[in-house]
Amino acid sequence: MEVYLGIDVGSVTTKLAALDKNNELVAQIYQPTQGKPVEMVQDGLKKIRQQLPPEAAICGVGTTGSARSLAGVIVGADLVKNEITCHAVGTLHYVPEVQTIIEIGGQDSKIIIVRNGIVTDFGMNTVCAAGTGSFLDHQALRLGIGIQEFAKTALTSRVPVRIAGRCTVFGESDMIHKQQMGHHIEDILYGLCQALVRNYLNNVGLGKQIEKPIVFQGGVAFNQAIVKAFEEEMKTNIMVPPHHQLMGAIGAALLVQEQMQDKSEQSRFAGFGATDASYQTSSFECKACPNLCEIAQLALDNKVLARWGGRCEMWENVQN
Repeated sequence: MEVYLGIDVGSVTTKLAALDKNNELVAQIYQPTQGKPVEMVQDGLKKIRQQLPPEAAICGVGTTGSARSLAGVIVGADLVKNEITCHAVGTLHYVPEVQTIIEIGGQDSKIIIVRNGIVTDFGMNTVCAAGTGSFLDHQALRLGIGIQEFAKTALTSRVPVRIAGRCTVFGESDMIHKQQMGHHIEDILYGLCQALVRNYLNNVGLGKQIEKPIVFQGGVAFNQAIVKAFEEEMKTNIMVPPHHQLMGAIGAALLVQEQMQDKSEQSRFAGFGATDASYQTSSFECKACPNLCEIAQLALDNKVLARWGGRCEMWENVQN
């Protein structure tokens, strides 16, 4: 049984998706990264192995996400690709007619413009958390509400309160002020959803040609109150595709399958034994030029396996 594995390692969650040769999803993992990308990739490999049938053979591995280079070294990836490409490919697999992709994760958000199956423009927000899932999680925790209860409660709002959502600090202060004024929790929560949507459209979506069909994906797409807020603000239907939280990993798996079939090469997959290795991660400042790049490196048994993170390629292929 041919299996192609996609791994998407983000700052908040780690996703793994295994596809068969017919591009059907046969196994999946979605779990928090917890600031430990190496351990979570290894843990994900263990769990995905348990889901796969004994006759499954990994014929290709692709990695994406903010820790794609790190994950790629650990698993022996055949393909390391950026998130924009992987999310677009994954979405097009399920919604071929898509023209606009809204992707909101734990600590960043993206917009991808697609025309005739090709990415023509994109935008990202990696600076401010006001338009991401972490802000929602933080406010839910502060209010003593689980994130699942957050959406259910917000959807009961009848008179949403306008929350200042351009900044996490101001947003939280405004929420506290509205609580002190006696507004209902459900109205504050839905007001927060509306603020996140406004922040996204006024920053990430600014200047973009947003056209239908519009697909909403990423972990935040689980929140139906956010979906409703987008639909009200944009005055159109928003589509949440199947496996929306895994779209980056699915895209990586689809891309690596295409690459491996075109090249007819054997996969570089390191095998499931990589789950037991004790990797060491570290970084140092390169002083070769005024940029002073921070170079990340991964080592095993005191041998450097890879380095990355510089603006040039000086350290890309340097090993001890």
